[in-house]
Order: sequence, then structure tokens, then C-alpha cells
Amino acid sequence: MQGRSYPKDCPISRDELRYLRCLHRDIEGRILVGEMVLHRSIATDVLDILRQLYKHSYPIQSMLLIDRFDASDERSMQSNNSSAFCYRHVPYTTTISRHGRGMAIDITPLYNPYTKTVSGRRIVQPAEGLPYLQRTAAFPYKLQRDDLCHRLFTAKGFRWGGAWRSCKDYQHFEK
Repeated sequence: MQGRSYPKDCPISRDELRYLRCLHRDIEGRILVGEMVLHRSIATDVLDILRQLYKHSYPIQSMLLIDRFDASDERSMQSNNSSAFCYRHVPYTTTISRHGRGMAIDITPLYNPYTKTVSGRRIVQPAEGLPYLQRTAAFPYKLQRDDLCHRLFTAKGFRWGGAWRSCKDYQHFEK
């Protein structure tokens, strides 16, 4: 993490972060070992949610530290990697993002992209996620309102980016 998701000038104390290592299943039902770093205040809730998702075979393709992608959010999302902490700012601001504090988690981001229209231009992240903005279509790893993942996160007080009005961030849960 040092020098990647946790840069030299990171104001978030390492004591505030927790490392989770947990099992998850992919779409074929294979059992994989995942890892994630997040803020200590949400670690227990997220671990409980991930245990329930595993128990119910909810598919998560990849759960690797974003450092495996050189802390590149875009590369991580393109790989459909679920992740949490990566120190960064909200684009075009000096505000530390919820991910930069470890207070947000993205689940299967390729199939659950972020989208916003700015000056008439549609932004999609990751760009390869464009086909998955057709939320009525059936496709693997789709996260949607009232599915198991959504219910578990919102029951623990997380907000879902798929319910936002100014943009849609279908992969994103934050507290």
C-alpha cells in the first residue's frame, strides 16, 4: 500500500484502517480468497455483509487490494474488482473522497458502473461498463435495488450510489 493506495502524504492514520481477508464466490461458484482495506468504523459491518454474501453464494468476481492495480481505480474497475480504501480526492476538488477515508466500498464495478452527464456529455466509469447501464437487461454480477447485496448494506446504514439523483454509481456503498 505504501506509495500506492497509501501515499506518503496520506493524512489518514494507518491505525484508522483495517485489513479484511475473507472468502467470496464468483459467478461459477468457485471459492476465492479476497482482501480489502477499509475504515475501522465499518470493518465489522462489512465483514458481516461479506460473510452473508458468501453464505448465500452472491457472486463477486474479484476482491483484491487496489494496489495490485497500482492504485488505479480505472484499472481495478475494468477488472471487475471489488475494493474499498484508496486515498484520493473527489475529482476537481480538495475534498478527500469516501474511498480515501476507507468509508466506501465498490462491488463488481464493471457490471455496475458510475455514470453522470456533464455539459451534455455522458461519463461512464469504467468506460467498458457502458453496456451495463441498461439496468433492465439481465447480465451477470448485476447489483440492483432490493437484491441481497443492496439489502445487507442498506440494513447496516450504508447509502447506495444507485439511488443518487445527480449521478448513478451502481457499484458504490458508503457510510
